[in-house]
Amino acid sequence: MTETGPITSPNPVSALAGVRVIDAATLAAGPLAGTYLAELGAEVIKLEQPGEGDPLRNWGSQRNGTGLMWKSVARNKLTATINLRVPEGQDLLRRLASVADVLILNARPSTLARWGLDYPRLAEANPGLVVLHVTGFGAGGPASDKPGFGTLGEAMSGFAHTTGERDGPPTLPQFMLADGVASLSGTYAVLAALYHRDCHGGTGQLIDLSLVEPLARLLEQSILTFDQLGTIDARTGNKWPITVPRNTYQTNDGDWIALSGSTPSLALRVYRAIGRPELADDPAYADPQQRLQHADEIDDLVAAWVAERSLDDAMAEFDAWGVAAAPVYDAPKLLADPHLTARGTYVSLPDDDLERMTVQGPVPRLSATPARVDHLGRALGADNAYVYDLIGLDETDLLDLRNKGVI
Repeated sequence: MTETGPITSPNPVSALAGVRVIDAATLAAGPLAGTYLAELGAEVIKLEQPGEGDPLRNWGSQRNGTGLMWKSVARNKLTATINLRVPEGQDLLRRLASVADVLILNARPSTLARWGLDYPRLAEANPGLVVLHVTGFGAGGPASDKPGFGTLGEAMSGFAHTTGERDGPPTLPQFMLADGVASLSGTYAVLAALYHRDCHGGTGQLIDLSLVEPLARLLEQSILTFDQLGTIDARTGNKWPITVPRNTYQTNDGDWIALSGSTPSLALRVYRAIGRPELADDPAYADPQQRLQHADEIDDLVAAWVAERSLDDAMAEFDAWGVAAAPVYDAPKLLADPHLTARGTYVSLPDDDLERMTVQGPVPRLSATPARVDHLGRALGADNAYVYDLIGLDETDLLDLRNKGVI
């Protein structure tokens, strides 16, 4: 077992020991939900198309032909191959779902119905099955069967509209934001469904999850403002119209500091830290609502003060006054941070393809049943024998299925 921090427990029992998850989804929200469940101790079986595997294997940065993101997202998972485009493969998945607790899918609703993998048919064979179905737009509307990806979720959720400079274009993130937020929503929904089944004597159920709605929930401020005030949020760069000071500020040695004055007390500490304590006694600058009328002036004061100092000097002063500030990290600085190092946030694991690889350990930390990283992503089909033995197939059966292109 690889420990991911100082929180340990003698002979820890995994929180989800005994739960079997079939991850038959691809890039990337569904598989990420499977990853979190695997870290918590569920047996997660990753099903992939024979020959090519999950597109995530070939997505993003690679080293020696090995996808780096794949290695992390596929951590702790068993891997087997299955061709869901042929009837025999569809039958295999139905049989595997009958011996599973959770099934993760992300095909279009019409595709699942055509393949005989829609929820009513799966539940008929296994009433206790929890199905997490991730789609771009969710079921029940005119866009239900449209292909959807995280980029579209980031656009439609309102994220891109509110992100970027005032006179610039809508801005998309350079990471899997919509998929990541959806995967967290999917994970807690699976846990709630399992609790309902196992603690309340309920059945399994279908979890309908879109890539738009979880991220839109985090951006609800814009909806509330429009609904009640009739105004539409505009892009403001790193500033935030509801609080000041809040921005990134460059130091004289070329680094950047992010600062938040989200509460009245934090904003007043900033004034004292930059040598303007009189502003803390002036209602025009101290009152949360009045302060917004002077947002640009306050922001300029902080920027000028930071620009005269090094990162270390500015952070030392901010820390001394209890200001909510932090350096803007790139990857090397993130790995070198003493607090994250002390917590064991990043762990280095052996790997057959890369020798070793550093990944972020599980979050959050559970004291009695800590999540863990046992291994990184495995070779395509490495666990076919184990997985198909679950439904009574032997080596002769597997050879026949391989010859037919089913696995």
